[in-house]
Amino acid sequence: MFRFWGSQEQQPQHDGSSSQSWYPPSVMSTPSSSRPATPSAASSTGYASPRIHPSSHVPPAEAAGVIAALKDKSIDELRKMLSDKDTYQQFLNSLDMVKTQNNLKDELCKENLQLAEENLKKEPRIMELRNQSSIIRTTELAAAKEKLSELEKQKEEMLKMNSPASLIHRIQESMNKTDEESENLHQKILDREIDLASFLQNYKKLRIAYHRKSLIHLAAKTSNI
Repeated sequence: MFRFWGSQEQQPQHDGSSSQSWYPPSVMSTPSSSRPATPSAASSTGYASPRIHPSSHVPPAEAAGVIAALKDKSIDELRKMLSDKDTYQQFLNSLDMVKTQNNLKDELCKENLQLAEENLKKEPRIMELRNQSSIIRTTELAAAKEKLSELEKQKEEMLKMNSPASLIHRIQESMNKTDEESENLHQKILDREIDLASFLQNYKKLRIAYHRKSLIHLAAKTSNI
């Protein structure tokens, strides 16, 4: 029969151990499986078999420690480790590097537990501060906002009263009042209600004040304020 490109004949599988192993293929693969295929193997299948790279890299020092722990094991003990997961786990936990990692994990768990307990102890204080903050927002802050609003209104009123337009208007009103007083005084002298000496003295003061205010009013209107 014709052989198609890339087809392979199924080879009988041989079990290297007497019992079924629970290890994954990457662990059970022998060192020879990671070597490149020989020319004879490549010619029989039509292409070279791929390389199998190890799934993890163990530091030399740690690998030496594992080898030292395994070299005293008997064949039966090694086979039992391959077939019994509990036996393998017991051996794994007996290694120094695993013990170190487990101790570190226990210390971290202990520290996390302490932090959690401290946070729980602080929770009543946090709730108290939240309640105080809520009270401040609802009472003191509201009163402060009201006071601020009142002060802003007073500020606006003062700015309006002291604005250039307001000042000019007040000078104009004062001028009109002084002019009216001088006219009333003039009418009194015509009606002979006051004597001439009093009229001259008061009338002179009123007119001087009127003209002074008039000059200030004119200067304010012509300036850039």
